[in-house]
Amino acid sequence: MSRRLEIELTSTREDGTWTWRAAGAKVPKGVVESSLLPKESKVGDVLKIEADFDIDGITVLSVVPQRDKSQKATFLQLIDDKPFTGVTEKLAKKSKSDRPQRDKRGPRTDRPARTDNAERKPRSERPPRERTPRSPADKSAAPVVQLVVRPVAKRLKPNRKHRSAVLQSLPTEQRSVAERALAGGIRAVREAIKTQNTQLKAEGKPEIKADGLISMAQDILPKLRVAEWLDKAEAAKSDLALLDLRDLRAVVVGADDPMVVRDETTRELATELKLALKQRQESEMTQWLEDIKAALGATRVLRAIKLSGEPPKAGVLFPADLGQQLTKATADSLSNEASSDRWIAILEALAFSPIRTSVKPLGAPQATTDALRQTVKRLAPLIPQIAALFAIEVKPGAQTPRPLRPPRPKREFKRKPKAAKPDIAKPDTAINEPAVTEVATTEITADSTASQSA
Repeated sequence: MSRRLEIELTSTREDGTWTWRAAGAKVPKGVVESSLLPKESKVGDVLKIEADFDIDGITVLSVVPQRDKSQKATFLQLIDDKPFTGVTEKLAKKSKSDRPQRDKRGPRTDRPARTDNAERKPRSERPPRERTPRSPADKSAAPVVQLVVRPVAKRLKPNRKHRSAVLQSLPTEQRSVAERALAGGIRAVREAIKTQNTQLKAEGKPEIKADGLISMAQDILPKLRVAEWLDKAEAAKSDLALLDLRDLRAVVVGADDPMVVRDETTRELATELKLALKQRQESEMTQWLEDIKAALGATRVLRAIKLSGEPPKAGVLFPADLGQQLTKATADSLSNEASSDRWIAILEALAFSPIRTSVKPLGAPQATTDALRQTVKRLAPLIPQIAALFAIEVKPGAQTPRPLRPPRPKREFKRKPKAAKPDIAKPDTAINEPAVTEVATTEITADSTASQSA
């Protein structure tokens, strides 16, 4: 959105442009084309401009013509030489009796009724009004490049239909072992049994044997792995167009699990998802390059740098010709006249971009702040050529920094009062006990079943 600003012309350049700064201040400052200024402009003139403020800088759109204050209040002297006497008036309040009355059985009496209602055409049949196009010489009406807004990717949210079906088909005493095996594998079951035996030994009770529970978990785990993958695969198939590529890639990689590959019900769905992943990667790659080119065309250098560091597929090579264009635009943005905030924003994005080592600014900014030096010091292992401009030495073996993440807003949770416990225990109290106790209960049941069968 544009706004007006008073500027002072400071110098002229060889290419025909003028440098300026805010009238009476050092910042903001920038460059303006000579074609926008009056012909008699000189250094030190104060002008009012219409400018567009964005993250890439200040763009001067036009110069606002100012009125000549010396010709103020001369019209009365041309009309009459008598001294001017002001006139004041005070309107009387309008009472309700002065308002036009409306007949309850007819239209208002203070205006004539329309007689051309039958001749009026519907709005859809009326010819469109002719609008006068704006002149191309009007700088304030310059077209603004609109960047394509891509839809936000959806995260995978699988349901538990297949998993719940497998758990419901198991006996009640085996469900706790199945859930523990699905969460951490056979190792989690062994650790739960070891913890349970330690507790029983301390209480002087006989320990349980782990062979029966381990074999039970080994028989149930393949079914649960297949069910869990089917839940994720069906959820991914329903949102193939907008699903995040990371989630879709994780589902496809999960199809190579030996337990999932052996099942015949997963092969057709896995093949379909692999083909969809390949098509999505190609389309996302094309859109990624188009967005970077569009950002460079609209002089949105910071956006182009951020997009270059977020490829749709890890390890993809950045095009050389596009890299040269982005490198030149980035070096031009890191000029001596750029502000420290501008440098910080570009360096935070450049440090994780594929062109980070090829950008070489001419020098550090004129006004260097402590925040800028701290940013360069933190990102020095990734951009050593820029750290050298600030006399910052990169130590060998320095830890590579990570991208900054926006802080999460603090959430305030209100604690609800605890409800009184019922006096009578529910029938399923033994099922809702901790998992370790359930493992012991299941082991005892398994041993008793094995002894009866023997």
